[in-house]
Amino acid sequence: MIRRLKYNEIDFDKYSDCLENSEQRKYSATKIFLDITSDKQWELLVYGDYEAVMPVPFMKKLGIKLVINPKLCQQLGVFSKTDNVEINDQFLQFFRKKYNIWYYAFNDGNKFSEPLQLRKNFLIEPEKYEIIRQKYSPKRKRKLRLDEEVSAHSKVIETKIKDAETFISANFIGAKDNKGKAHFLEIFTNLENSGHLKIVAFVYQEKIINTIAVYFDEKTVALLGTFNDKDYVKLSGASTIIDYVIAQNIAQKIFDFEGSEVPAIEEFFRGFRPELKMYPVIANSKKDVIRKTLKLS
Repeated sequence: MIRRLKYNEIDFDKYSDCLENSEQRKYSATKIFLDITSDKQWELLVYGDYEAVMPVPFMKKLGIKLVINPKLCQQLGVFSKTDNVEINDQFLQFFRKKYNIWYYAFNDGNKFSEPLQLRKNFLIEPEKYEIIRQKYSPKRKRKLRLDEEVSAHSKVIETKIKDAETFISANFIGAKDNKGKAHFLEIFTNLENSGHLKIVAFVYQEKIINTIAVYFDEKTVALLGTFNDKDYVKLSGASTIIDYVIAQNIAQKIFDFEGSEVPAIEEFFRGFRPELKMYPVIANSKKDVIRKTLKLS
């Protein structure tokens, strides 16, 4: 039987225990990540005594509760010790019946008896760095061989949001406007304050020309954002700093590229030879959302 719990009704110890011991475990479903990205606007569907759980984030628009994955939160879905199609179907049926869904992404471990729309993600599973590096495409390996002048006048550093904020803001792609950009930066700052975010930068001639925002916990490192000065794209700083983070972490942790539906970005990620992982989503148009709202009201 599936129950619907409001945020203040959730037993977070049982929730975390279920998530951390699940077959589908994702950093994006951890309480700390969801609390920050959704501003604690999420509730929970629970099967049995937390044998399976499904976090449901939402926003309110004109007083209407709409389910939508928060910014930077790629995958959620059902988490259980062993993925079970029958139980997943029960969650899906309950979810559709009880919620007005705008966009919700399950995880790459969830299977259902009916086909759902699929999106792409890319992962590198833990392995010795030397083995991972050998798998890079010939083009990516060439990009990582910096020429003598660039190598002599460049370095990779780990820095703070406040020291890279001007660069990130000036090279931010994906936010609709300054308000949206400010919201992303606020989330990055809060994740950094929680001790789970690093900013890694490529510095050339004492000037930052590339940065990445990386979320990390004990099991995963996730690429939350890449920011590049287009005037220096040929110097391969973006490849260098991603390789730097992979080298530091891949022996113990999954590296999650967070996917992309943009062909140029997908091609860039594929150069590191990650594994393609498809994950199911529910996406509805504004018309569908309005129609469902009228039915639920």
